[in-house]
Amino acid sequence: MRLGLYLPSFGVDTSATIAEHARHAEDTGFESVWVGDHLRPVRPFLDATLVLAAAAAVTERLKVGFGVMVLPLRQTAWAAKQIASLQHLSGNRVLLGVGSGGLVHGDAAFRAVGVPFAERGARTDAALELLPGLVEGKTVVLDGTELTLDPGAPMPPVLVGAGPERRAARFGDEWYPAFSTPEEVAAGAERIAELAAEYGRPAPKVTVGLSFGLGDVPEAEIDAQVTSLTGYGMSEEAARASLLTGPPERAAERLAALAEAGAHRVIGMPFPSARRRQAELLAEAARMAEAG
Repeated sequence: MRLGLYLPSFGVDTSATIAEHARHAEDTGFESVWVGDHLRPVRPFLDATLVLAAAAAVTERLKVGFGVMVLPLRQTAWAAKQIASLQHLSGNRVLLGVGSGGLVHGDAAFRAVGVPFAERGARTDAALELLPGLVEGKTVVLDGTELTLDPGAPMPPVLVGAGPERRAARFGDEWYPAFSTPEEVAAGAERIAELAAEYGRPAPKVTVGLSFGLGDVPEAEIDAQVTSLTGYGMSEEAARASLLTGPPERAAERLAALAEAGAHRVIGMPFPSARRRQAELLAEAARMAEAG
């Protein structure tokens, strides 16, 4: 199983810089690092593209992933320019998670960029139609104008996050369900594979995101993570069920169950305290899972 790690992208992390976290992830054996994408006035949040560029600059093989880029917050041409530029700067190591942005982003962010909140889904689909051609430097008609971005770059794999399952089936190289149990992953992957067949496309691969705090984690920190997840619309019960906690041995069992459900990659979002130690524990759990 491929293993990804979320970088700290908001607030102040006094334990290490973005560059240090990225180098540590590469040294620990992670396949990729990821960062979320928010335009919100209520808390600090660094720009996702710049965070990933910084991570790519100090690593050699580590893939850099958007988890996820909220497409309707950007003009499609600018999104394509950012993606192509990051492909050039990273040596084609980009993994493009995409989404439409839900209530957690707040409708204020959409008002700030002049986008009606109710149109975010349709705008996401429209962007996904045009992005491959734009990123690759082909001539694309955008709002009645022919546009060719130069230099083009290989279109990265597209991972479609939360939203209509048909979007993942129609556009996704992978489906990216965050905070899902193995049972939910297996059921969703089956439905999306059936929908993809209707479009004459292969079944998307599956990448699963989860929040984790392994080892001796205070109960108060677990409760804080549950509260954070409920902000994404999850019930408290579902949020607690999705968390990966306990010793690495228990985590290995969850990772093995996710692999059995069809996941080929897991992206871990560590609890904020002791991030680097948490990364090491997740890598240890992954080795245990692979060893059987």
